[in-house]
Amino acid sequence: MTTTSTTISIQSPHHSGKDLLFQGRLAGERFYDVSVTGEKVPFRRIRLSPTPQAFGGHPQPSVYLTDVTGPFGENGNNETPIKRQRPLPGAPTQLAAARAGIVTPEMAYVATRENLCRQHLKTEVDALGNEKLIKLLSPALDAPLFTPEKVRELVATRQAVIPCNFKHPECEPMVIGKHFSTKVNANIGTSSSSKDWHEELDKLKESLLCGANTVMDLSTGKSIIQTREMILRHSPVPVGTVPLYETLERAGGKPEQMSWEIFKEVMIDQAEQGVDYMTIHAGLLNAHVELTRSRLTGIVSRGGGLITVWMRKHGKENFLYDHFDEILDIAARYDITLSLGDGLRSGSLHDGNDAAQFAELQTLGELNRAAGKRDVQVMIEGPGHIPLNGIALNQIKEEKLCDGAPFYTLGPLVTDCGAGYDHVTAAIGGAIIGSHGTAMLCYVTPKEHLGLPDADDVREGLAVFRIAAHAADIAKGIPGATIRDLMMSAARFEFRWNDQFNLSVDSARAASMHDETLGGSGGRDAHFCSMCGPGFCPMKLARDLFDD
Repeated sequence: MTTTSTTISIQSPHHSGKDLLFQGRLAGERFYDVSVTGEKVPFRRIRLSPTPQAFGGHPQPSVYLTDVTGPFGENGNNETPIKRQRPLPGAPTQLAAARAGIVTPEMAYVATRENLCRQHLKTEVDALGNEKLIKLLSPALDAPLFTPEKVRELVATRQAVIPCNFKHPECEPMVIGKHFSTKVNANIGTSSSSKDWHEELDKLKESLLCGANTVMDLSTGKSIIQTREMILRHSPVPVGTVPLYETLERAGGKPEQMSWEIFKEVMIDQAEQGVDYMTIHAGLLNAHVELTRSRLTGIVSRGGGLITVWMRKHGKENFLYDHFDEILDIAARYDITLSLGDGLRSGSLHDGNDAAQFAELQTLGELNRAAGKRDVQVMIEGPGHIPLNGIALNQIKEEKLCDGAPFYTLGPLVTDCGAGYDHVTAAIGGAIIGSHGTAMLCYVTPKEHLGLPDADDVREGLAVFRIAAHAADIAKGIPGATIRDLMMSAARFEFRWNDQFNLSVDSARAASMHDETLGGSGGRDAHFCSMCGPGFCPMKLARDLFDD
C-alpha cells in the first residue's frame, strides 16, 4: 500500500463554477492498496483532524473512499490512464473464467476496491485505543471482507458483472451487482447541436471527479468515432454505448435505412475501440408495440423509437432480436457486457408498470438466458417514470423474469412535474429501487426533458445520484457503507469543519456554503455555524450537558 505525496486541498468560496470544475475538488490524497494479484488499486485517503482540545484532543483515524478519477485525480492534468495487461480478443470472458473456477486479476481488483481499505482502518482504530471509537465502528469494521473467490462466485452465478473489454486496457475493473456498492453511471456525448466534440473530455473529467463509476457515450451527429476514441483512451472507468445511434448515422439519419449489416459493422468497430458495455434494444418486438397504443406518452426511448419505426416500415421483426446469436458472437469475443435495453420504458407515471413495459422485460429475460449459454455477461435496463408505490415491483419482476441479473435503472422518476429538478425526482426513485437491490443507477441531470447537459449539469446530477446510491447501500447493509456517515457525524458533533467538508459528497460546495456566512481566519475553528450562532447551537448545548 502506498500514498502519493500530493494532497489536493479544498478551495474556499468565491470562485466561479468554471474555476471549481476541475481544481480543488478532491479531498485527501491518492492512496494505493494492493490486490492479491499484485495490482495497485486507488483510493482517496482522508486524514481526519484530532478532536479539538476543548473536547479531549483525541487523534482520529483516516477514512478511505473509492477513487475513480484515474490520472485526473492524481495531478489534475490530461494524461491518459495507466494501461493494464489484458488478454487478446477470443480469450475466456469473465463469466467463462468464473464458471471454470478461475479467479481473474479483475475479480481480485474489484474485491480490493469494494473493501474500502477496511482492514487498514481497523488497524488504525485498534492502535488508537479509543474504546468509544472502537465500539462505534466495530459493526462496520468487523463485517466480512469481499474475497476474490466471493466475487468469482457471484459472477459465475450471473448476479454480478465486470464490464471490461479486452481492448480497453485503460479501464480499472469495477463490479456491478446488488451484493456490492450501488454504482452510478453518467451519460455524456455530443448531439447534432453540439459545437465542439472536444468538450466531451471536460464532461468525462467532471464525471470522474464527481464519482461516476461508469460513463456512457451517447453521441449522435458528427464526430461520433473521434469522440468515442477520445473518451475511451482517457477513461479509467468502463465506457458504454448505444450502437444503434451510430447505426442511424451510417444509415443517413433515416431509421428505415438501418439494417443488421450496418449494425454489425458498427458493433464490431466499437468493440475494436474498446467499448465495455453496450445497450442492445433486442427485446422490443412487434407484438409489444401494439401494447403502447393506450399510453399517454407513447415510446420515449430513442433506441426503442428507432427500432419501432424500422419494424413498421419493413413489416418485419426487430433485426436485433433475429440476429441476437450473432450479437453474442461479437460480445463473447471481446468480453462486452450486454446491457439489454428497455425500449418501452415508461415516459410518464400514467404509463408506468404497464403491459408493454413488462412484456418487453419478459423477452429480456429470454435473451439473458441465451447470453448465459454463451458466457456473455448481461445487465438488464429498467424504467423510467414510476410512482413511488410501484417501484419495488420493478425489482421483484426483474429478478424473477431475468434470473437475478444486475438491474440498471434510469431513476426511476417519481413525478412528472419536476422539470429543472428532475435530477431530484429521479434520485428519490433511485434511492428506493437501489434499496430493493438495483445494482446501478443512471444519473439524471437538471436538464432532463429540457436540453443537452453541460459540465455543471453533470456535477449536479452526479451529486444527487451518489447520495441516492449511498443511501441505498446503507439500506441494503453493504459492508462498510456506514463508516463515512459515522465519521461525518462525529466530526459534526466536534465542530471539525474541514473534516465535514472532506467527507461530503461535494467537498468544495460544502466548504463554499459554510464560508459564505462564517468566513474569516477563525470561521472553520468556530464551535457553531451561522444558522444558530454561538448561543443557540443545540449540539454545543447537548455537549455541555455531559461535560462531567
